[in-house]
Amino acid sequence: MTTSPRSPKLTRAGLVLISPDSGQVERIITLQYAAETLSRSLEAQAIADEPDRSQPLRLTGPAVETITVEAELDATDQLEFPDNNPEATELGLFPVLSALETMLHPTTAQLERQNAQAASGSFEITPAETLLALFVWSPNRVAPVRLTQLSITEEFFDPALNPIRAKVSLSLRVLSVDDLGFAHRGAGLFMAYLRSKESFSSRYSGGDLSGLGLGGLP
Repeated sequence: MTTSPRSPKLTRAGLVLISPDSGQVERIITLQYAAETLSRSLEAQAIADEPDRSQPLRLTGPAVETITVEAELDATDQLEFPDNNPEATELGLFPVLSALETMLHPTTAQLERQNAQAASGSFEITPAETLLALFVWSPNRVAPVRLTQLSITEEFFDPALNPIRAKVSLSLRVLSVDDLGFAHRGAGLFMAYLRSKESFSSRYSGGDLSGLGLGGLP
């Protein structure tokens, strides 16, 4: 498939992986085609109804937000021009699929370090820390997230059995200041994400009571 030079430039979604210490961008994973649907669920963190019912409107923290995205990956276009895309010609989609999968694994170096700590009799095994992931869905939606679940369906393969077309489903948990703490680099990114919601909310003109069939409130 070729793209006309007059075709509008499409903004793709993706994940940006940065160092939580320096903020340096370590990797950008682009979702090749924008998904047709994006599912989100938000659950309020509120004071429980029991045993205290005296403060039903108070929130204890940011809502817990989960994002689910389904996307398609296809190396067919790259395979039309093998000289320009040697990686896709040799490995198909293995590199991008592996980039997604390694977000759920400690690195081999981290596993070896944990094993060495255990072998030395260390009382405390250092948990592995991953890169900080940012989910980018247009400039209006950039949120720090943790990939919690990844489902991959490989559909077509080249003669060497490298996957050349796949569907992926990503479940992402938005990381708030409750998860990260205000001192973490991702906290500022979450606050910017929340401020953007507040800004969009302020631009909503809203309705009126008559539109709801009410002349006033009781």
